Amino acid sequence: MLTTAEVPPREAILTTLTDRVQVKNKAYEATLETFTLLKELLHELCNDTNEILEERHEHPPRLDYRDRGKFEAEIKVAGDILIFSMHSNIFQFDRDHLIWKTSYVQKEKNASYCGIISIYNFLADSFKYNRQDDLGYLIGRIFINKDRRFFVEGKRQMAFRYHTFGEKSIMPDDIKVILETAILYAIEFDLLTPPYDHVKEATVGQMNAKIENAKLQTGKRLGFKFNSDDVLASTHSTYYN
Repeated sequence: MLTTAEVPPREAILTTLTDRVQVKNKAYEATLETFTLLKELLHELCNDTNEILEERHEHPPRLDYRDRGKFEAEIKVAGDILIFSMHSNIFQFDRDHLIWKTSYVQKEKNASYCGIISIYNFLADSFKYNRQDDLGYLIGRIFINKDRRFFVEGKRQMAFRYHTFGEKSIMPDDIKVILETAILYAIEFDLLTPPYDHVKEATVGQMNAKIENAKLQTGKRLGFKFNSDDVLASTHSTYYN
């Protein structure tokens, strides 16, 4: 029997290519199925929340859902927009990532190939007024592999739970918690004024362009490092696996 070193290069290429493609295809299918379910649950969440708001308030705020195609969906929550985006490719983690320290990945290297669903937070006015220079923030990412095992990384409520990767498959209840947590985070993530020294000077050309095109750069936490946000206690993080 030939050892790995003795396998002819062409045969090694064929074997590796076949195995890698199968793993990535399974991860892609699992991620797409999850994202399709996520969109359904997101739409349902918006409808249910709107019904409750209408019962409680005479002029209630609304959650507006919009399907942006196969790989994207969004909801408008008051002055915020959350965009849920699935990447069409499958990714591997860099060698310094803590995922490699989990027993699950150490036992099965192919389990580390994951699809990614990202959650971005933008200001609704950024799209309404076509402010191309406005900032949005990635507030969370869901990683899903071929076996539907998953973990979530992100800020504050969107806790990083890599160490439980492999313990369970992602289920509808997990998705609901992720959605609710993302919405709550967007609502609590306030728009802050930029430091005075960052905006105290402007050229005539810059000002004319900004007035003309409504492109005065705006974004939540403008002028502050997003990664300085405090990590919230584990109220929701225990749901992430």
